Amino acid sequence: MTTTDRTAPRTGLLTVDGATLHHEVRGEGPLLVMMPGGSADAGIYDAIAADLADRWTVATFDPRGYSRSPLDGPVTEQLPATHADDIVRLIEVLSPDGAPAALFGSSSSAVVALDVLARHPGRVSRVVAHEPPVVGLLPDPEAGRALFAAVRESFRRDGVAAAMTTMAEGLAPAWGEDRADPEPTAFEAEAEAEPTARDPESIAPEPAAMAPEPERAAPEPAAPASSPQEKSQEMPPAQAEVFRRMHANLPVFLEHVLCSFSGYAPDLAALEDPSAHLVVGVGRDSRTLLPAVAAEALARRVDARVAEFPGGHIGLTEDPRAFAARLRDVLLAP
Repeated sequence: MTTTDRTAPRTGLLTVDGATLHHEVRGEGPLLVMMPGGSADAGIYDAIAADLADRWTVATFDPRGYSRSPLDGPVTEQLPATHADDIVRLIEVLSPDGAPAALFGSSSSAVVALDVLARHPGRVSRVVAHEPPVVGLLPDPEAGRALFAAVRESFRRDGVAAAMTTMAEGLAPAWGEDRADPEPTAFEAEAEAEPTARDPESIAPEPAAMAPEPERAAPEPAAPASSPQEKSQEMPPAQAEVFRRMHANLPVFLEHVLCSFSGYAPDLAALEDPSAHLVVGVGRDSRTLLPAVAAEALARRVDARVAEFPGGHIGLTEDPRAFAARLRDVLLAP
């Protein structure tokens, strides 16, 4: 298989209970399913999937109700368990011999990854859950629940922009100070010794994440934020299309995903099983923000490894190539 063949996506549609999933497959080798979080769809992983397709069959997809994955009926409150069942069905189709898949999820999709692992441990070989915002494990769970409820109420009252501002203002670097020690890696040492320049062509458009970093989501008053239309006009056509799709998904995310996913209560007994092969990811620049604090609390409760990734909560869009290199390191670790 040539490099072009390996990185070109092979698209398909999968019928699941109540929806049809658009999915894309690249490369060959063991199956790696990469789940988009927030309002993102498969396009958020274009650069990362291409980088990892030399070692894995990389599957990405649009979650049900997003972009090119229509629901059979009106959108209702989404549940992590339903989305987890979609993942298991996708693994069954793409790994028909029954071989387990590696699974990566970030933000809200990391919550789905936890549910897959807890209820279907035989279907996954390793799960990397990057900053799942499980508010029930925060030092002050009610404060976390209140924040996301306020975000949804802000959306209902004043729309998407107001909701994202409410979310950014509710995040602060004081959710917790007790951190698990991340595993040391050769990648981190190399990055410190010889920083890698970012490739502008590889940078994916930024999704609406479960918890954007405040400095990204709340621009200073003197520099008004560009409208979604203006932002898309500044991008190459393919990236602009991904951005438009993800922005169109925001109402579903804010109304039907945000609170139910952040309120998910993980099955700690199942996740602390030594055979669970769970790695909890945290962003180097977001260690004191809500999702990372919750993630590290989870790691302590189930004695999971903590792996630090480049960037913040949405580090996979900040430097996709560095993020892909780190994910490769984590997936191949013993």
